[in-house]
Amino acid sequence: MPTPDPQPRQNHLLAALPAADAERIYPQLEYVAMPLGHVLYESGAQMRHVYFPTTAIVSLLYVMEDGASAEIAVVGNEGIVGVSLFMGGETTPSRAVVQSAGHAYRWPGQALKNEFYLAGPMQRLLLRYTQTLMTQMAQTAVCNRHHTLDQQFCRWLLLSLDRLSSNELVMTQELIANMLGVRREGVTEAAGNVQRAGLITYQRGHITVLDRPGLEARTCECYAVVKKELDRLLPYSDD
Repeated sequence: MPTPDPQPRQNHLLAALPAADAERIYPQLEYVAMPLGHVLYESGAQMRHVYFPTTAIVSLLYVMEDGASAEIAVVGNEGIVGVSLFMGGETTPSRAVVQSAGHAYRWPGQALKNEFYLAGPMQRLLLRYTQTLMTQMAQTAVCNRHHTLDQQFCRWLLLSLDRLSSNELVMTQELIANMLGVRREGVTEAAGNVQRAGLITYQRGHITVLDRPGLEARTCECYAVVKKELDRLLPYSDD
């Protein structure tokens, strides 16, 4: 049997699969581009694929009737976009938007469900990942209610950095505002405060992190809670 394409292993869930499962699943995956701002699914729309990001980051947003939105979770190379498919819901009230351009592996929803129902390593990986996603969503809700915009901005930056191979992000001010659920003026103020502290440079949607330890010291406890749970549960395999 030919050796599976090694690129899927850039995604931590796919990399954690035992060899036999990887050889069966990898050929079913399609490598796709994920341009900035691309919508993977809309609120209420039936999902037909799931996505395993490798170099892209996807934001899960809740969108209000008036068009206002706020990020409820972020997914990168540690996870999968489209958990509703294997949880049995098929749809979700959130929207999935690419927040950092890159690539991902796409898998047909029915193929994922067939694999999930085998109750093997993939099922256990997906259930563990879903627990980390629930933790992130809950912590985001608490953070948005109780912590300052500066702290939320730093948390968002750190979560994004954990899913990138560099210390640079390309992100429009409008997109950041949509994710944090604030006005653009709020993003300008928060980014300016963090930049004046010498932690980042921010110009025309290009963010470079200069002092990661400083960011971690400036943010709230929410980032550490989410990271600790992710490190505890993943990666995981039966090997």
